[in-house]
Amino acid sequence: MAKYFVALVGLLYIGLGAWCSLDPDTTSEAVGFSLMFGRGQSEFLTVYGGWEAAMGIIFLLPLFQRHWLPYALQVCVIMHGCLVVFRGVSFLLFDAAEGMTLQLAIGEWIIFVASFYLFMNLNKRSRQVLR
Repeated sequence: MAKYFVALVGLLYIGLGAWCSLDPDTTSEAVGFSLMFGRGQSEFLTVYGGWEAAMGIIFLLPLFQRHWLPYALQVCVIMHGCLVVFRGVSFLLFDAAEGMTLQLAIGEWIIFVASFYLFMNLNKRSRQVLR
């Protein structure tokens, strides 16, 4: 089950990366960004396109090599834990809990809780790969 969970997360990230790369105006507007010609577009393509695609690949690795599962789950927990914390702070500071931003926050919480649960329930032998 954990392997398929991280694979689903991987597909979501590859999809988001593709959406951000192919339609940056729509995706940036959905989260409240204004892209400056040149630099802003380059940064958005690199971080929201390239970084999300890279994360997607990391989460898909366990489909092809099972020994990647503990690592992929650990990355998922750390990454989404940070997203949950920083998103929570942003909601307090910027009153931004609406629209697509709120939808992303809900998804981040779901992925964080599920990946934490799955990671903690890996058998001890699998977790020793991380040490």
